[in-house]
Amino acid sequence: MLNNELINPKSIVIVGGSNSAFKPGGKALKNIIDTGYKGELLVINPKEDIVQGIKSYRTAEELDSADLAIIGVPAPFVLDSVRVLAEKCNVKAFIILSAGFSEIGGEGITLENEIVKICNENDASLIGPNCTGVITSNYSGIFAGPLPKLDPKGCDFVSGSGATAAFIIEEGMAVGLRFASMFAVGNSAQNGVEEVLEYWDAVFDPKKSSKVKLVYMENIKNPQKFLKHAASLISKGCKIAAIKSGSSAAGSRAASSHTGALASADSAVQALFAKAGIIRCEGREELVTVASVLMQAELKGENIAIITQAGGPGVMLTDVLSNGGLDVPHLQEKDTKDLLTQLYPGSAVGNPIDFLATGSAEQLGIIIDYCERKFPEIDGMAVIFGDPELVDVRPAYKVIYDKIKECKKPIYAILPSMTTGAERIKYFTEELGQVYFPDELSVGKAIVKIFNTPKPAVEEQKTEIDKVSVRNIIESCNDGYISPQKIQALLDAAGINRAGEAVVANAEDAVVKAKELGLPVVMKVVGPVHKSDVGGVALNVSSNEQVKAEFDRMIQIKDTTAILIQPMLSGTELFVGAKGEGDFGHLILCGLGGIFIEVFKDVSSSLVPVSASEADSMIHSLKSFKILEGVRGQEGVNIDKFKETIVRLSALLEVAPEIQEMDLNPLLGTPDKIIAVDARIRIEKK
Repeated sequence: MLNNELINPKSIVIVGGSNSAFKPGGKALKNIIDTGYKGELLVINPKEDIVQGIKSYRTAEELDSADLAIIGVPAPFVLDSVRVLAEKCNVKAFIILSAGFSEIGGEGITLENEIVKICNENDASLIGPNCTGVITSNYSGIFAGPLPKLDPKGCDFVSGSGATAAFIIEEGMAVGLRFASMFAVGNSAQNGVEEVLEYWDAVFDPKKSSKVKLVYMENIKNPQKFLKHAASLISKGCKIAAIKSGSSAAGSRAASSHTGALASADSAVQALFAKAGIIRCEGREELVTVASVLMQAELKGENIAIITQAGGPGVMLTDVLSNGGLDVPHLQEKDTKDLLTQLYPGSAVGNPIDFLATGSAEQLGIIIDYCERKFPEIDGMAVIFGDPELVDVRPAYKVIYDKIKECKKPIYAILPSMTTGAERIKYFTEELGQVYFPDELSVGKAIVKIFNTPKPAVEEQKTEIDKVSVRNIIESCNDGYISPQKIQALLDAAGINRAGEAVVANAEDAVVKAKELGLPVVMKVVGPVHKSDVGGVALNVSSNEQVKAEFDRMIQIKDTTAILIQPMLSGTELFVGAKGEGDFGHLILCGLGGIFIEVFKDVSSSLVPVSASEADSMIHSLKSFKILEGVRGQEGVNIDKFKETIVRLSALLEVAPEIQEMDLNPLLGTPDKIIAVDARIRIEKK
């Protein structure tokens, strides 16, 4: 956990502080001095008495005390410095800029672990090693530039990569984005992204704290902590936008189930972000654009007015918004008639509102006022205002700035003239202190992404299942795929509706069981993974003779150990499956079943526990949802029963975490019921 000595130190010692700004310790010291740190500054440098005007001690032993140590000496010298500073000088926070630790493996890991041990034993907070530093409202303890202008209502930012953090900050500064704090956590030996989120959550003040949090991460060490604090912050009114890189798999993972094959390397991350309500971004530019949108007033609806001097950008933005599920509604003539009289001839007010390249700042203000007060159907405004260098556009920029401040509806300032209008844009971002968007398509995509990101999942009342029976069955199983009889028992204990069935090992029993279940029946091989591919499924078996003949044929199929018999049922084929994803827990997937799952790969997913509302969102997000509803005379399926099946599977997985892979494929859906007709479950005990 981050502590006060790290956030608001009264004294800072720079170990390895230098007169050279080209060395990490020297640059960090210079940044702290240049940004006006008010506390006591100290330096440890064995070769200097004065460093950048600051008294320098030759060794750590000479120092009495300090709150925070920023260390920028070679890795072999770091451990002794940490030990002395923590145990003798009562230092309670460390930022280790030095590299050469766990990122290089071997002895570096051992060294890093020793440092963490010392910090833990002395209740000290550690950032790094191998990081670029920390920026708070109190100090800029960082060696990589640029240094952003801090604003308590700007963005809080945490990054697993110092270089990437610098690039994102630079990109943000270019469009006027402000920052409140920045943590580059490096190796995250003690405190990583999750702990920074935990700190933000613990100290959040709705009146004072930033409500926009940005995250760049390359791995998620503690998914449950990440989920807990991200969801908590968002429920308190924050917005979180994040990049999780490393989403592609270096190679395909072996999987022996449909779920395993469909669960990509990134599926669990995507499900985690969706469950928390995090806006996921693909790169630096998108993260900065999304953050800039979030800095405006919140968009409360889906209707956007586009106010522009140029038709083309307005049309392109309309396309992006409309294709993304928002609307650029046509404004009725009766509402716009008066507005049109106040604009130059040739202006168009249907939406986009085009007030021509010659339109004035005053006219721009009038249009914005109409959208704010007289067009109740409008929820937000995108203003596209170029700068052809024919007039001074600063009065128009001042109007945009003033209206952003006074309007309750969000206004997105799109100023595309980055070359011809560079000086005027600088006026908008630096003198007025407002963020702008250089491109209409990127801001449109950002608005769409934010609008379509789900709210954090709300925990709902748990579905009760027979937990005792589930545990008894699991404890009786060995690792690997379990028998059909035990699968039946697990489904029954979980309350998942299934078809009657029997497993037989000889033709005589096959005839008896088929008669008991009621002809016609379905016969399937037990053993092979893809039954249809090996001829291991026989449909509509309708006589005793046919039952015997199919048994004799199918039992000869390679890897077959028995034959499963079920009554012949019909309905829409559905699929629900689950896969263990390590520290993330279980991922549940659903979609169309049978062969369609392999052809269309139209699945949605969520992490356990899955509530009824989450299951509903999963089902509605499927591209094939119209088929589930029923289309062109075809019967649909019982959506409530489909949801219930997902929720009950989630409850089963909570009680039986040993289930590593599971397929219910197909489930047969009708307007009345959902019934499992085939299932595979693989157990992996740890």
